[in-house]
Amino acid sequence: MDRFPNAPHVDFHSPLDLSKAATAVLDAEGRISGWGPSAQRLLGHSPEDVLGQPAARLLAAAPEQRLSTLCKICKTARPRGTVLDLCCRDGRTLRAAVTFSPLAHRGAAATVVVAADLETLRGWEAQLAMLQGLATESDVGLTIFDTDMRVVWANVSTDLELDGIAQYIGRPASDLFPEGEFLSRHHPPDEDQIMEHVLTTGEPIMGMHYRGRAPADPVREHVWSCSYHRLVDARGELLGLFEESLDITERYRAQERLSLLVRAGKRIGASLDVRRTAAELADVAVPQLADEVLVDLPPAVIEGRQPPTGSAPGHSLLRMHGRTPEEFRTSPVSYPPWSPQAQSLATSRPVIDASPPESPDGPGADAAHSRLFVPLLTRNAVLGLATFRRSSNPDRFGPEEQTLAVELAERAAVGIDNARRYTSQHAAALVLQRSLLPQHLPEQSAVDVAYRYLPADSRVGVGGDWFDLIPLSGARVGLTVGDVVGHGMHAAATMGRLRATVRTLALLDLDPAELLTRLDGLVAQDSEPRAGDGLGDETLGVTCLYAIYDPVSGRCVWASAGHPPPIVADASGSVASSALAPGPPLGLGGLPYENVELSLSGGSVVAFFTDGVVEDRSTDIDSGIDRLSQVLTWQRCPLEELCDRALSARPPGPQADDATLLLIRTRRLGPDHVADLELPPDPAMVAHARTDTERQLTDWGLSDLSFPAALVVSELVTNSIRYATGPVMLRLIRDRCLLCEVSDNAHTAPHLRRARRDDEGGRGLFLVAQMSQRWGTRYTASGKTIWAELAIP
Repeated sequence: MDRFPNAPHVDFHSPLDLSKAATAVLDAEGRISGWGPSAQRLLGHSPEDVLGQPAARLLAAAPEQRLSTLCKICKTARPRGTVLDLCCRDGRTLRAAVTFSPLAHRGAAATVVVAADLETLRGWEAQLAMLQGLATESDVGLTIFDTDMRVVWANVSTDLELDGIAQYIGRPASDLFPEGEFLSRHHPPDEDQIMEHVLTTGEPIMGMHYRGRAPADPVREHVWSCSYHRLVDARGELLGLFEESLDITERYRAQERLSLLVRAGKRIGASLDVRRTAAELADVAVPQLADEVLVDLPPAVIEGRQPPTGSAPGHSLLRMHGRTPEEFRTSPVSYPPWSPQAQSLATSRPVIDASPPESPDGPGADAAHSRLFVPLLTRNAVLGLATFRRSSNPDRFGPEEQTLAVELAERAAVGIDNARRYTSQHAAALVLQRSLLPQHLPEQSAVDVAYRYLPADSRVGVGGDWFDLIPLSGARVGLTVGDVVGHGMHAAATMGRLRATVRTLALLDLDPAELLTRLDGLVAQDSEPRAGDGLGDETLGVTCLYAIYDPVSGRCVWASAGHPPPIVADASGSVASSALAPGPPLGLGGLPYENVELSLSGGSVVAFFTDGVVEDRSTDIDSGIDRLSQVLTWQRCPLEELCDRALSARPPGPQADDATLLLIRTRRLGPDHVADLELPPDPAMVAHARTDTERQLTDWGLSDLSFPAALVVSELVTNSIRYATGPVMLRLIRDRCLLCEVSDNAHTAPHLRRARRDDEGGRGLFLVAQMSQRWGTRYTASGKTIWAELAIP
């Protein structure tokens, strides 16, 4: 099988061999008496042209020099070789290597002349020199095997590797490196199978990587690049095959180091977790660089705090050993000042220790024959120590391995420091977020409340979910949930700012749509680029839902800015969500928000939630809403149990977003808690209102409040009658406090002021403020309501 049909033919016969060279015979007078066909091919002269002619005619020289040169050569008694310029028939001059051999035949003297092209001869000599170099000086190992795959011959390079080839002559190929292995996956792993394939098919196999230990160097592991070729003679008969091998140990290890660094760049530090980063270092370095990797870190670094400074090196460290976080074991360790570990930490330099360990290195430490200690350095700070150990690998750590270990340790140190900083920032953001969320919800009578907040997976970061319950005037309650897109400290801070803004706007007694409109304008202002840096607050994409529930009327009003609407389960157990599409997220501006109004019976359960409750990587939001609705069919269960059911129904695994759930169960204030009185706009009705108030408080058993309540009602009704044009409504509500509300159709509100000594009026609201614990004004579609709360003794 000719694998390379266009390759030049290689002939190792000498150009001066009689079977190839130009030959001629000269007589004693120097005349040509014999002229072979090869001579005609070389010079172009036919026998008829040269026979009997003086051979000097063929020399390219002056006539007098031709004769003297030829006579001198022909009279030699021994064979002699020289270089002559010969004349060709076509006029060319050929520089040739010429050998003159005298002979005697029956007393007649004659000379046999053998000639060849000098350049061809030089090429042949170069080929011989090449073969000689391959056999004696080349680094390429050459070994010839017969058809039975037994050793026939090897050059000097193979002889040195085998510590003498003579002992292997006639032995099978498998005896040369009995414990080696091929690293290629594309060919049979057995050398006998490879050689059989080459002998059978004639197809050479090249570039096979073979790893093993040479008999001349049994301690150090080598890698060779091996190729196999079939040998045939000139007649095409099979002689066997030969193997060429080149020791590529250093190049192979350099490639392995490069691939290891590439793999380390992709894997080490990708998790933002200190323990996982230490495990990634061990997983990358084992077994290529070391048999085991140990990482020692101060507890402060593991907990996300700054590494300690000024303490003695090697004290109070935690050792982590294992190749995965699940396998990692942590144990305390400390090093004495004279130990190589403490020396490495103190000098911030790697230290190689080939002696048995004096301090515990974990399981199997005594078996390590070579240890490399590398400090974990970043930003001129020592984070800890990485220990690379070799036990089963007999090679000691060399300079290249030390450089590689330092590079890996630097990458690991950067990853550990990033993870430490992330842990610190995540903890701070979590503390900030929890401090900004309600620590406890205020007491009120409108609803029963239960809530859950679950932060996202730590690798994602703290989110911007918030919720709140805000007591409003008239025993009403405001309910809000929201979500800031993004994670981290900024999201938590933005969440806190927005929650405080919602609470402030809610205390102005704005309806939900009006509140979201004002909040949208504030968010849009925050989103404008700041002067100097061109950057804006990343508050675009904030969603919010705000609702107001009135326990007297059972009326619930809400509006949504891009937030999922609440799910309502009424007292009968039926579950429904709002059909009204949410308005745009906050910060976009220019689009209106709409109120949704619903009448809720006492005992209804309403679920307010963020998308982390109903949405995850595996399911869409509609499936999550259906899942939550199914949980709310158990609305007669305690709210705490419903919260647990709702969150446990989410798919298991790490969560990509915060999950906030706020459940309320509505209450109604019955007629025995509310008293309404309509008054015509007549000043004489003030006394009637005061009398009815005193009577109602007596019926409620609140006679102690009769005087202050009557005074507050008198002042509020007087103001309304004075400035209103229609009837005045008086409402008394008995709740956790006594609520007095006076409503009219005027849209102007009275203002508290300090009356001068000679003023005839202006003291009414001052008295109301002194008698009540809170008072205020809220606007309605038909006018306003002035309210005051009096504490019940």
